[in-house]
Amino acid sequence: MSEQLAAAFRLLPGTLSQHVLLCACALALAVAVSLPGALYVAQRPRLRGAALTAAGLVQTIPGLALIALFYPILLALSALTSRNFGFELPTLGFLPALLALTLYAILPILQNAILGLTGIDADVLEAADAVGMTRRQRLAMVDAPLAAPVAMAGVRTAAVWTIGAGTLATPVGQTSLGDYIFSGLQTENWVYVLFGCLAAALLAIATDRLLGLVERGAAKRDGRRAALGLAGLALGVAAAWAGAQGEGRRVYVIGAKNFSEQFILAELMADRLRAQGAGVSLKQGLGSAVVFRALAAGDLDVYVDYSGTLWTNVMGRADAPPRAQMLEEITHWMSRERGVLVLGALGFENAYGLVMRRARADELQIRTIGDLAAQAPALTLGADLEFASRPEWRSLRDAYGLNFKAIRNYNPTLMYRALATGDADVASGFTSDGRIAAEGLVALDDPRQAIPPYDALILVAPGRADDARLREALKPLIGAIDVAHMREANFSVDRDDEKRTPQAAARALWRAVSARPDSAR
Repeated sequence: MSEQLAAAFRLLPGTLSQHVLLCACALALAVAVSLPGALYVAQRPRLRGAALTAAGLVQTIPGLALIALFYPILLALSALTSRNFGFELPTLGFLPALLALTLYAILPILQNAILGLTGIDADVLEAADAVGMTRRQRLAMVDAPLAAPVAMAGVRTAAVWTIGAGTLATPVGQTSLGDYIFSGLQTENWVYVLFGCLAAALLAIATDRLLGLVERGAAKRDGRRAALGLAGLALGVAAAWAGAQGEGRRVYVIGAKNFSEQFILAELMADRLRAQGAGVSLKQGLGSAVVFRALAAGDLDVYVDYSGTLWTNVMGRADAPPRAQMLEEITHWMSRERGVLVLGALGFENAYGLVMRRARADELQIRTIGDLAAQAPALTLGADLEFASRPEWRSLRDAYGLNFKAIRNYNPTLMYRALATGDADVASGFTSDGRIAAEGLVALDDPRQAIPPYDALILVAPGRADDARLREALKPLIGAIDVAHMREANFSVDRDDEKRTPQAAARALWRAVSARPDSAR
């Protein structure tokens, strides 16, 4: 068995358990909302149309966007409850994913339940009324049994949708089978991508079959068949609950953004904590704004961020003081304003920069970003997913007067592919990325220093600032990783190698830095 496949199977119990619980809770909540709603609006045409329209509108919102939208909503609600009631709502992970998936699951259940209730033969209803049934008796003995098979068909559809959409919960910090897909896309680990897709598909098929037993049992008044389907579902949820409880006993939550270097550093910190006998849980693939807020709120315990990102995005600063002064100001501001501990710098810088294929840069005689400005109107910029919305891009654009023909957004890995295929002429690269040298790219000089320094810093949540075990575990990493080692680790994940996994790269990185003499750190 390949290293990638073995690693995928090792992660499966935790990711599958969390995925099952998330989808089961979302589906149960959708059923609890949809069925009473269908009963209420079925005989009220105006309300029925409004309810179906509202549920249908939710389906027009892309799943990832719907899940992401709940993060700022919950953030605002959490501030409100904290100020007025003394408690905070969880803003990351399970709750935003649960609410979004519940909304997504409502339409097929509501639609089918209404169809089942309004499709009952009028003669049957007249006969029930004729024998003197009360409204409640008719509902229990006639309406519900006849509408149940149609409603169950809607539940089956909703279950399949929910399991598929549940893979999109990864960016808001909820562990799911999407962890394989998002990390696999970033590192070009197609084994992970296929594994995550196949696991989600098999889960959806199994769930649909069990719900199919319940549906056929309801249609044929076969209680044994329905009970068998329900028992299978209950057993699966119970197993997932037991697995999730094991995951929940883990102690430290480590965050990571959505690119290879972050996956490697998260695994490296996890290994150091495990060496101290601690348990860990990883939340990977988070956006820059989300990950810092999650740390400040205590949803994460530790992660690596970069001084330039903190300076511009978090602190809102546009000036560019010397590196030492910047690090000092960041450290004091984080402690004073957010209670966040800057444990220290890892020793390398991962700065934004503009890169080109060397042959293309030579052809156009471009060496600096200043040279690029004159050629930009005829060129296409390939940017990572957030670069064009960041303050760094605005500073760079304004400092050099950059005006590209087009800006296209890519997953960071595919961004480099766009350079190779000619779909992009320039890309927003990273100085610690090993692909720059390995793939014949050149980083353009920034003579006006429009981009601030990007020293990699370990940030610790307010609730963990005094945690001695955490400090002891991560202290050996401070100042220990130079840019050459980080480039090699990044490239070992991104190149076409069957053994390229963030876990393997983290172990190799630790061997390399721990072998360095103290004087070199």
